Amino acid sequence: MASLYDRLILPRLIGCACASKPIMRQRAKVVPLAAGEVLELGIGGGLNLAYYDADRVSRVRGVDPSEGLRARALAAPRPQGLDVDILDGAAETLPFPDHAFDAVVCTFTLCSVHDPAAALAEARRVLKPGGTLLYSEHGRAPDPGVARWQGRIEPVWKRLAGGCHLTRAPTDLVREAGFALDWSETMYLPGTPRILGWAEWGRARRG
Repeated sequence: MASLYDRLILPRLIGCACASKPIMRQRAKVVPLAAGEVLELGIGGGLNLAYYDADRVSRVRGVDPSEGLRARALAAPRPQGLDVDILDGAAETLPFPDHAFDAVVCTFTLCSVHDPAAALAEARRVLKPGGTLLYSEHGRAPDPGVARWQGRIEPVWKRLAGGCHLTRAPTDLVREAGFALDWSETMYLPGTPRILGWAEWGRARRG
């Protein structure tokens, strides 16, 4: 059974942290590119919903294992006419058949899933051939000094932040999962401590 912290406090902390202005600007760079039948991995509090284009998207199906975050997502603002389903589920074991989606959206999720390789393998499985993975994540900084500090504080950070890792390399993980990268970009998020603020985002396709 989830602890009181996990059920009541953590969803609010994650909701506040993931709604910072720099992170919301990152969401706005990739979410509007989604089209067709869309799966969102780790929909969390539904912060991406406002950025979907209801004229391009047939439906958004979001999965998240946190009951508290799913409740927030149900009430999150979204464009009029956007069809949304929010389901209990883990990214590593998706309850969908093969080739069910045109696009998978994954934002600030690979840092906290138990097994990012398994989550991306599942994303690839449920995508149609030629389907699109849109991602925006934070992770291991390229500067050795920053990366060393990330490694030092990660054990404590994971306990406080719902399993969030600071040392994963998102774009490398996407490539290793067998996706073909269309483009990717990186930067330190403005106004964010460097140990938390290395950002990577891009678009990749399932072969």
